[in-house]
Amino acid sequence: MSALLGAVVTDGRRERLTAVVTTPVLCDDVHRENVRTVLAELGVASVVLIDSVKAAAFGARVDVTEPLLVVDLGAQLTEVALVVGGAVVEARRTVLGLDDVRTVFPIVEVAGESLLELLHGEHGALVVDALDRGVLLTGGGALRPEITYKLGQRLGARVTPAPAPHTVAVRGAAAALQATHRHPTGT
Repeated sequence: MSALLGAVVTDGRRERLTAVVTTPVLCDDVHRENVRTVLAELGVASVVLIDSVKAAAFGARVDVTEPLLVVDLGAQLTEVALVVGGAVVEARRTVLGLDDVRTVFPIVEVAGESLLELLHGEHGALVVDALDRGVLLTGGGALRPEITYKLGQRLGARVTPAPAPHTVAVRGAAAALQATHRHPTGT
């Protein structure tokens, strides 16, 4: 999870703190409400929560109007999501990350199985379209070429690491924060 703070001048004199926080995909309402409560205690007036995979897609500056598969391989989580029209429409999350394994093969298998579940799920046709486009790989795992290679082999699809994949979600959150500055009434 990452958080960015920014101030918006609301009446020419007073600043209102806004936070954009990335959260794990499929995170529950209790977790989201806890984040909002903590930030409110710190004086943050407005909180925007964004799924980390969506933030990563925005940070990578890929076209999110077309179906996109995002695989985020982090230290403690593996997240796989189908993003369509800028929204996460289906996702899988596994509490297994790079810190938990000695070899990359379990991570590749977990990501591959999650993608297959999406393929056989409600939005299977969109997953096929997204696979034709290729998979966006984010998180620290995308820094490891053997993971990119093995995942591409496993899926039979092109897998492309995001630029600076370990910080791409933060860049996406920054873009969201900038958007709140341009449109402060929308937060």
